[in-house]
Amino acid sequence: MKDILELIILNLVEDKDAVEVKETDNEKSILLEVKVSKNDMGKVIGKQGRLAKSIRTVIKAVAGKEHKKVTVEFVE
Repeated sequence: MKDILELIILNLVEDKDAVEVKETDNEKSILLEVKVSKNDMGKVIGKQGRLAKSIRTVIKAVAGKEHKKVTVEFVE
């Protein structure tokens, strides 16, 4: 799941070296924290958060197959 999210984020940003995806795994849930450069944060979130919501939807669809709850957070 981390790999899929990282692939999506890397295709959106210009500064690919600043991209970090941290995965914290519990029994029933997974927390994915995405860190990008300040210049690319707007590209990842999108207008009114639409792109961030779409990214979360795709990752939740992937997690549904594994029967886990996923949370995607965008941190600075």
